[in-house]
Amino acid sequence: MLALLAAGTAVALTGCATAEGETVEAGSAGEIPTPRLPAPTPVQPLLPPPPGGPKSIIPPKPITALPGQGLTMALTVDDGVSPEVVGAYVKWAKDTGARFTFFVTGYYESWTIHRNELRPLVDSGQIQLGNHTWDHAALTKISSTEVADQLGRTKTFLRNNFGVDGTPFYRPPFGYHNAAVDKVAADLGYTVPTMWYGSLSDSGLITEEYLLECADKYFAAQSIIIGHANFPPVTHCYGQLVDIIRARNLSLVTLNDVLQVQA
Repeated sequence: MLALLAAGTAVALTGCATAEGETVEAGSAGEIPTPRLPAPTPVQPLLPPPPGGPKSIIPPKPITALPGQGLTMALTVDDGVSPEVVGAYVKWAKDTGARFTFFVTGYYESWTIHRNELRPLVDSGQIQLGNHTWDHAALTKISSTEVADQLGRTKTFLRNNFGVDGTPFYRPPFGYHNAAVDKVAADLGYTVPTMWYGSLSDSGLITEEYLLECADKYFAAQSIIIGHANFPPVTHCYGQLVDIIRARNLSLVTLNDVLQVQA
């Protein structure tokens, strides 16, 4: 599905044959010595690891960007309508070392279809999971009880399937939230409504060209970018997205890589 990216450069090792008529001197035990082959070159990720150093301490309130100075960028991926696109993002992570925060809509079967592939990446911290409600409800248009059910069902789903619950980060569908919604979310441990600085504009079907225009416009240091695992154009653009990230010396990070919420 991906016309992508090699994960790095690997060296193929080939055995050596003797020339015709050449004799090989046996060792003391009468065995032909095994030629010493060079060690294989380790596969290198195309994207750099997250920077070290202390995390930024943030208050429990909405965020739209990563604080402080640096060259990090958080690419956050919502929904999960398409199992193929979720699988392609997982492959991208494995191939390049890319780090993502997925905001999971628990209703979509993509997350259970790819659970076994995702779980090791979640366990290692390369992929972070946050809460994007159960079935993408507009939280400002439903009751507090329904808000709690939307977030609570996905919290349970994440815990049962991935061993995490996504706290303290949640993304309200459509960006709709208010003080009443945030209070219900905070009571469930979701104290940081996670908004964004720029978007790949791919919640619906768009062209690859337009997606790349959006990436070129918004990929920037300390930005939070929103994308969606819904339609295939993004899966055809990973090489170009990597090129933009590398050209700008950016490092992809999860929110947990760089943020710590103030107690």
